[in-house]
Amino acid sequence: MDNDAILKIALQQSAYDCNCAPEDFLAKESSVHKSVASDKARRYLELPHICNLVSYGTNIVATGREELLPEVLSFIRETPGIEACFETPRLYLLNKILEKAGAQICFMADYFLPDIEEVFRSRPACDCEMRVVEPAEFAGWYLPQWKNALCADRRHLDVLAVGAYEGGRLVGLAGCSADCDTMWQIGVDVLPEYRRRGIASALTNRLARETFGRGRVPFYCAAWSNVKSAKNAIRSGFRPGWVEATAKAVSFVDNLITAKAP
Repeated sequence: MDNDAILKIALQQSAYDCNCAPEDFLAKESSVHKSVASDKARRYLELPHICNLVSYGTNIVATGREELLPEVLSFIRETPGIEACFETPRLYLLNKILEKAGAQICFMADYFLPDIEEVFRSRPACDCEMRVVEPAEFAGWYLPQWKNALCADRRHLDVLAVGAYEGGRLVGLAGCSADCDTMWQIGVDVLPEYRRRGIASALTNRLARETFGRGRVPFYCAAWSNVKSAKNAIRSGFRPGWVEATAKAVSFVDNLITAKAP
């Protein structure tokens, strides 16, 4: 496997997610597609989408409710530069379109793909013991401190993990979920008092190599504002792959705000 093969796998997965063809993401023109449920899409996606924008850097592929798509396409074409479609103040214009569906932009994320040569070359070092952990062993680790590495709501998708130990204590954990047939997503947590020691990047890199060893492509997601997470991805051998902006119902957004309120 090389980086071209990795990109092709990612494009195919995005095509399943967006109900389009892989080449649509590399076309000169942006395009829109009706969102539909698919058993080949990433398993945590709630499809069909109200509206979702995806860009690999060349154009924008939008998927969503059919009645919204003409206005979404006009929004994209009338915006100077695809990057501006993912930024304020243009996103406010998109939200006005989404108001008709009782929705607004909720999630904005960067997705990272591995540079396979860098993943196997860099191998970040840390002074902790590293252990590969199978699902039977981490079944009791669905705790708040490991919420990024393991997902309690989708524990059946968690297939592999790597733990960092110091003095026999688990101090860091990277886990990956089988979000689709060809790609596994990596998440990582380190206990606060053990951070800034290179543990996160060592865990992420080791799990990426283990994932390749099982015939899957690892990928990594970070919110746009999570600079620490993005830096970890890069130190671990990953590079920016694509970006997404996802709309959700206003009630869903309000519930998130309420849940996170102090």
